[in-house]
Amino acid sequence: MAQLTELLAQKAALEKQIEEAQRAQRANAIAQIQTLMAEHGLTLADIGARPRKARAAAASRSTGKVAAKYRNAATGETWSGRGLQPRWLKAALASGRKLADFAV
Repeated sequence: MAQLTELLAQKAALEKQIEEAQRAQRANAIAQIQTLMAEHGLTLADIGARPRKARAAAASRSTGKVAAKYRNAATGETWSGRGLQPRWLKAALASGRKLADFAV
């Protein structure tokens, strides 16, 4: 059991060293990038990067629900016109009806 405890302690120490090394490498990379940007007079917009707030705003936008374009008058089922056609519409089209017959 002593070996297991020692191994777990070594693992924790190694994980801490790994995190510190990654943090140092990242800080070094950021410093190099900032130096190059300053030397060449570049901004985030020049390299196609968006500020964090803009990225967060773009990610939080939801597409919302799309209005129905087609409705089955008999059952009230609807289809937005996006994605695969529903079975009720496929069956109706196969029986000779036209898509325009179901337009809302």
